[in-house]
Amino acid sequence: MKALDELTFDNRFARLGDAFSTHVLPEPLDEPRLVVASDAAMALLDLDPTVADTPVFAELFGGHKLWAEAEPRAMVYSGHQFGGYTPQLGDGRGLLLGEVYNQAGEHWDLHLKGAGMTPYSRMGDGRAVLRSSIREFLASEALHALGIPSSRALCVIGSSTPVWREKQERGAMVLRLAPSHIRFGHFEYFYYTKKPEQQAELAEHVLSLHYPECKEQPEPYLAMFREIVERNAEMIAKWQAYGFCHGVMNTDNMSILGITFDFGPFAFLDDFDAHFICNHSDHEGRYSFSNQVPIGQWNLSALAQALTPFISVEALKEALGLYLPFYQAHYLDLMRRRLGLTTAEDDDQKLVERLLKLMQNSGVDYTLFFRRLGDESAALAVTRLRDDFVDMAGFDAWAEQYKERVARDGNCSEEQRRERMHAVNPLYILRNYLAQNAITAAESGDYSEVRRLHEVLSKPFEEQAGMEQYAQRPPDWGKHLEISCSS
Repeated sequence: MKALDELTFDNRFARLGDAFSTHVLPEPLDEPRLVVASDAAMALLDLDPTVADTPVFAELFGGHKLWAEAEPRAMVYSGHQFGGYTPQLGDGRGLLLGEVYNQAGEHWDLHLKGAGMTPYSRMGDGRAVLRSSIREFLASEALHALGIPSSRALCVIGSSTPVWREKQERGAMVLRLAPSHIRFGHFEYFYYTKKPEQQAELAEHVLSLHYPECKEQPEPYLAMFREIVERNAEMIAKWQAYGFCHGVMNTDNMSILGITFDFGPFAFLDDFDAHFICNHSDHEGRYSFSNQVPIGQWNLSALAQALTPFISVEALKEALGLYLPFYQAHYLDLMRRRLGLTTAEDDDQKLVERLLKLMQNSGVDYTLFFRRLGDESAALAVTRLRDDFVDMAGFDAWAEQYKERVARDGNCSEEQRRERMHAVNPLYILRNYLAQNAITAAESGDYSEVRRLHEVLSKPFEEQAGMEQYAQRPPDWGKHLEISCSS
C-alpha cells in the first residue's frame, strides 16, 4: 500500500492542451476536516486507508496542498440541458487534479468537486455544500456495491467556509474517481463550435485510451459508438431494475464510458411509481423514472450527431437501433434473476410488467418486495406478501402464474434459491430519508451516521446484525423529501 506522496501521475487529458481545459488552482476550504472516506475507493489508488486520518489528507482534498505532479484543470464542454442546447458549460466548480495510475496499470482521474470558481462557473461560486457532497459520496459507493456502473468517491472534506444557497450552509469537497471525466458534451462542444481538429483529437484520445479494442475493427469509431450505446443501455437497465432515478440526464451529465455520473437530485424508489420525479426542479417530468429509458436514447442521438464527422449517418442510425434491444436484454436478464429465475421464457416480460402494475396501484415498497420474495419458497413468499396489495385478486392471479413459472424453471433447494435471490436483491439501499438523517447529523458536526450508513451500503445484499433500522420502509416524512439541483 502507498502513502499519499507515493502516487504516480500520468496526466493524459491535461496534455491535450488549453483548447480542452484551463489551468486553475483549487480555492482552499477553511478548517478542512475529514467527514468520511471510502477504503474501497482508496484501494483503487493503492492507498493505505490509514492515511485518511492524517492532517495532510484533509489538506490535500480540501484544496490546501497539491502534489508536485498534479495539473489541476477545469474541463470545457457543452450539452443539452432539459432538451435545450447550452453552447458552453464546463467544470464550474470542479477540477481534474490529475490522473493517477495504480499497480494494476489502471488510470484514475482525481476530480475535486467544490474546488472554487473557474472560467466556466458562470454565475456560480464554484463551491459545493456538505449535504450535496455527502449525497454524491454515498450514491457513488452505493451504486458500485449494487453492481451499477458508477464514478467512485474517495472522500468528503468538510469545512467552516460559509456558502449561500437557499440559506447559509458549509462548504465541502468530494474527491471523485473515474477512468475518465469525458462527457457526451465534450464532443458536442467541439462539433457545434466547428473545431474539427480538436474534435478529431478528442475522438482519437477516447478511442485509444478507453476503447483500444475498437481500433482492431474495420471502422474503429463506429465500433466505439456501438460500445457506448451498449454500455449506456446496460447502465440504464440496471437503474430501472433497481429503481434508481438520476434526476438530471442532461448530455453534459452522461459519461462517455457509460457510468453513472454527476449526482444531483437522485433517488431510489421507495414505493414503486413508474412516474416518479425525483428532481423538484423538473416541473414537466422530463427525467421521471419511466422516461429514463427514452432519454438515454435521446442523449445517444445527440452524441451521434456530434460524431457525424467520423461516422456515416446511416451507420449511426443502425447503431442507435441497437439501444432498445440491448436495454431490453440486460433489463429482462436482471429482472429474471431478481425473481429467482435461471431460464428464459417468452412470457417473462409480461410477468414482470403485470407485477409492476400491481405494485404501482398498491404503493408496494419496491426493494423490500423482491428481498422478501426470496426469503422462503415461492408459495410461502407470495402468501406473506399478499397483504401488501390492494388488488388481492389480481395479485393472486399473478402469484399463481409466478409459482408455475418457478416450478418450470428447474429443481433447486430452498436454500439455493434464497442465496441466489439474495445475491441480486438488496436489503439496504440509499433511501432519501437515510441520507437526510446522515446529513442532518453531519451538519451539526457528528459524522458517525454518514460513516455508518456508508458501511451498511457497502454490503447491500448481506444481512448485517444490529442494522435492522436501515432495512425499513421510510416514515411518511421520508417519502416526500424534495431534492433540487441546488448544491
